[in-house]
Amino acid sequence: MGVSNNKSEFFSSPFYSDNNTLLILLFVDNRHSSRKNIEQIKSYLQTLSKDYHFDWRILEISEYPHLVEHFKLVATPALVKVNPPPQQTLAGNDLTAKLQKYWYKWQTSLQENHDIFQDSFDEDILLKTCLPSSELIRLRDDIFGLRTEVKQLKQILKFKEEMLAMLAHDLRSPLTAASIAVETIELAHKKTDSVPNERLYGKLFKHAKTQLSTMNTMITNLLQVSQDVNYQLNIVPVKVNLLNLCQDIINNLPSELKEQERSILQDIPQDLPEVYADSQLIRQVIINLLENAIKYSPISAPIILSIIHKTTPKVQISIIDEGSGIPDKQKKSIFQGGFRLQRDSNAEGYGIGLAFCQQIINAHYGQIWVDDNGNQGSCFRLTLPVYR
Repeated sequence: MGVSNNKSEFFSSPFYSDNNTLLILLFVDNRHSSRKNIEQIKSYLQTLSKDYHFDWRILEISEYPHLVEHFKLVATPALVKVNPPPQQTLAGNDLTAKLQKYWYKWQTSLQENHDIFQDSFDEDILLKTCLPSSELIRLRDDIFGLRTEVKQLKQILKFKEEMLAMLAHDLRSPLTAASIAVETIELAHKKTDSVPNERLYGKLFKHAKTQLSTMNTMITNLLQVSQDVNYQLNIVPVKVNLLNLCQDIINNLPSELKEQERSILQDIPQDLPEVYADSQLIRQVIINLLENAIKYSPISAPIILSIIHKTTPKVQISIIDEGSGIPDKQKKSIFQGGFRLQRDSNAEGYGIGLAFCQQIINAHYGQIWVDDNGNQGSCFRLTLPVYR
């Protein structure tokens, strides 16, 4: 038993010194009419403490107004059972009779609530040091809010880092394509004995200009991501012809992929409806999936790029390979930022390509997933909305 009338003593010692102890607070005032009732309940508490160990405190309400506010006391004297939870308050003139009524229940509730009690106090260190006042409650709410903001900020920064890495990585494709176009023009120009092919030059210039424009867009995105901590993926959807887009992607694959002489089979109907999408971002998704298919497939194995109008509002794109496949347990994990399969643990890269692809497709209100390609390989599928 601990009886304290000293305010500094009350707050200097740990309030919840023993989580397994019944804790009762007796709030009193200085009114003459209350003295008899207070003395009766004090005497009864002292009698109970001889047969059962519990902790109780006497608190003058004028010294602890914040606790009166916290426990929402409207009358004194009052008894407040603080531990074990739930909190319970008894008030009125006949406190002794009321305590007799609840005493057995309070004793047994300590054991019944032990596990819940232990967990709740482990989560909140403030409650282990002193009684929660209105100020502490406000501070606790502020801390919770700050923790939430920190968590959100970490997620934003992580997304920003992934975007920067992915955009920097994807700059290589248009840079390589533009370089090849310029080098081809330069080689043709050096051949003094050849007749200038204005049609070829025009086509190469147009191609180089397109790739440079793509690079300019990506660099703009890089600058925006680096300067804006709250940057979110922003799509600009337009009417897109997937047949033309896919043919352009295959015709302009990076040279290191073309040198492998991989066969990419297209199964795209001529009457395929246009989709409502950001053409540049969808281009990045398809290139990323094709690069992965080529990277993990045998040289002699073809890659299949198939598109079907499966349902009225959606078009489904499939990229099928005959590589090593994806283990069933990791089919969802591969779309998480930073996740890498064991086969890629020593390979160059950021491990964010598929995560970025998923963010793009989700922003289009589509889906992306991976299935098995029979007994060998993978089939990555994604859906996009039909343009209406």
